[in-house]
Amino acid sequence: MSEKKRPTGTREWASTSVNVMQGCAHDCRYCYARADKRRPHAGPWTTEQADIKSLNRKYGKRQGTVMFPTTHDITPDNLLFTIPVLRRLLEAGNHVLIVSKPHWEAVDTMLNQFQAFRSQVLFRFTIGSTHDETLQLWEPGAPLYEERLRCLAGAFGRGFATSVSMEPMLDTEENDIVSAFQAMVPFVTDCIWLGKMNHALERLTANGFGDDEALKNAALALVISQCDERILALYSRLKDEPKVKWKESIKQVVGINSPDEIGLDV
Repeated sequence: MSEKKRPTGTREWASTSVNVMQGCAHDCRYCYARADKRRPHAGPWTTEQADIKSLNRKYGKRQGTVMFPTTHDITPDNLLFTIPVLRRLLEAGNHVLIVSKPHWEAVDTMLNQFQAFRSQVLFRFTIGSTHDETLQLWEPGAPLYEERLRCLAGAFGRGFATSVSMEPMLDTEENDIVSAFQAMVPFVTDCIWLGKMNHALERLTANGFGDDEALKNAALALVISQCDERILALYSRLKDEPKVKWKESIKQVVGINSPDEIGLDV
């Protein structure tokens, strides 16, 4: 009998997912959805298109946590589409993990509109670095660090459950990663996830950036900085932090068993 495949990626966090847009304005160079050629997209990836079928779908109560979204983001320009679907998911009684490289305008709207559903919402903001030049290199259309931190602190201050994804970690220096963790953890009620950048060079090529020397050099630097020896050193520094969690890419290196069941968020 073959060994049961352990959950990876978004399935570590949630049992199911919902998306309402095709394409993403954030233009992240390492984007897995953009690299997936099974996801046809007419026109430039950064030109978002509403998925009419998803917008018109009836959303009932689902088993386990629902992650929203996974293949795009929530931006000021798509609130007309994302907010109504989020509301339907919450009104159906779902627990929703809202994952975003957050814009304050979008987050402030969600905080105002979903106060009544606070017990069903966990925000997870992706903040892979505190350095704006690094964020601009890898995620040129996404907000800079101070705006993301404002969103995290704002959600925390209004009583919502908060968490952070540092997957992928975009810094190459261990001290920068630890400093970022320490800067964000005061505004986190749940956890901060750390994970490696997966398939960095392959994703760059698939997404049309294979000839970009600056990105290729940055990707190679990340691969070196995320070798087993460096990951073990980072793990040693943060393993006793009560709010740290490790993605499967790091669990494999440090010898932590991944759960067999999807969506446990552990």
